[in-house]
Amino acid sequence: MESEAVNLKLYSHWMSSCSFRVRIALNLKGLKYHYVVVTASSKSDPEFLKLNPLALIPVLVDGDFVLAESLAIIMYLDDKYPQYPLLPHDIPKRALNFQVAHIVLQNNFIEKKVGPHEKLPWAQSVIRKGFTGDTSLNTIKIYSALEKLLKDHAGRYATGDEIFLADLFLAPQLYSAYKRFNISMNEFPILSRLHEAYNGFDDSLKCKGLTRVLSKLPSTLGIQ
Repeated sequence: MESEAVNLKLYSHWMSSCSFRVRIALNLKGLKYHYVVVTASSKSDPEFLKLNPLALIPVLVDGDFVLAESLAIIMYLDDKYPQYPLLPHDIPKRALNFQVAHIVLQNNFIEKKVGPHEKLPWAQSVIRKGFTGDTSLNTIKIYSALEKLLKDHAGRYATGDEIFLADLFLAPQLYSAYKRFNISMNEFPILSRLHEAYNGFDDSLKCKGLTRVLSKLPSTLGIQ
């Protein structure tokens, strides 16, 4: 059921994977929100810096409350708006969802660390490191590999047959691997299957696939 009051405002950008996962959470919970586009130039705007002195997106404004960082925002939404819980009741499964989220968070600085000419090869190396746990690929220390971690836990989605926090973090990561960084996923059957599952969320979300959220404005998904 959609929220009647529109008190939420999300400062976001369509290419931001951190913002992407927050938009998925809002969509799953049926929450209406005002969408404010933040560009590279507008991040230095004094008004935006009042919201987040680090000049990073996403930023959520809920009435008088301002919150940054995607994981914090998602947990806030899950606590305040309990429709469609984003964490399972099972304690080990909850911990697993947090573990997946934190692994993905370690890959979020890819584009900030490389120049335009080396971005793709370096990003491919980083993403593959996160997927395989092979420390020889780069200096980033990923303590667990997603493919191996999910081997004994994945069902229709990452940690079972329901969409939870891990899926919100994996969907943008896999989208980037496939569409932005041209990573071959043939050797990652679990992640490949999850990517296909995320593209098949049409019925449950009443939109054109979960990963399509990244390239669509909220108004096209019935969210304002």
